[in-house]
Amino acid sequence: MYRAVTRNIEVVAEPFYLADRSDPDENQYFWAYRITIANHSDLRVKLLSRYWRITDENGHVEEVRGPGVIGEKPELGPGDSFQYTSGCPLTTPSGIMVGRYTMREEGGRLFEVEIPAFSLDMPGKRPLAN
Repeated sequence: MYRAVTRNIEVVAEPFYLADRSDPDENQYFWAYRITIANHSDLRVKLLSRYWRITDENGHVEEVRGPGVIGEKPELGPGDSFQYTSGCPLTTPSGIMVGRYTMREEGGRLFEVEIPAFSLDMPGKRPLAN
């Protein structure tokens, strides 16, 4: 698991390789990742948007931006958490994902929350990030 905390908002990422959705002979590799966002602050926050930077083992970079996560813009009160699972295809057996969420705290102030860098590694492949 990979963990980052920004302004008492904790983000934990847990990637896992999906062999049944991958076809290495066709250079198709697929990972799922589970994200848990926990609000350890004293304020209510709302996740507004996401940004991902996905780099494959050849150095090819893809950037993904969009509203919310999995079609939702969760609001988290103090002590609340939100978990979701999503996926990432690559054409190489390894890669790295890193990103950030834009959130709004009660009162309207916007801030960025770090998503920790995490490694996408086919089993048996040397990890790229730790």
